[in-house]
Amino acid sequence: KAVMLAMRRTPEVNAWFDAEAQEVAFRHYVNLGIAAATPRGLVVPNVKDADAMSLPELAAALGDLVSTARAGRTQPADMAGGTFTITNVGVFGVDAGTPIINPGESAILCFGSITRKPWVVVEDGEERIVPRHVTTLALSFDHRHVDGEKGSRFLADVAAILEDPASALLF
Repeated sequence: KAVMLAMRRTPEVNAWFDAEAQEVAFRHYVNLGIAAATPRGLVVPNVKDADAMSLPELAAALGDLVSTARAGRTQPADMAGGTFTITNVGVFGVDAGTPIINPGESAILCFGSITRKPWVVVEDGEERIVPRHVTTLALSFDHRHVDGEKGSRFLADVAAILEDPASALLF
């Protein structure tokens, strides 16, 4: 959900480059792909119109996609038409990765493992170190229409929403 909220400020990450027309085409929907490791290899089914779903609806849809993929029952239609993908290398104990963008998409977000680390927190003007759950986010994007500033803004927005879910009200 954080990804789709951040897309509101940086819609380029959900666009695509139309090579024939030599222009960027913006989408007004999100088909959210989730990379899933299966006994047969990696598959990326997607939730159609994920941006129109509530958080509980999205969680249920993602759970269904992943369980179907792991059971080896993903249909080709479930893997077609993705507009943005999330991959999670953290499940393998990896802190970060550099994912490759899926054809027809403009970006892919990679989550690293979530670990407890000492973190500097400022409260009431005072710095202190507290243990926090921390992850690394990595974004690969198509530089034909997502430049470093836009990619960085999108990534910062996703991180801000994950760190403080109440900030989602600002998007």
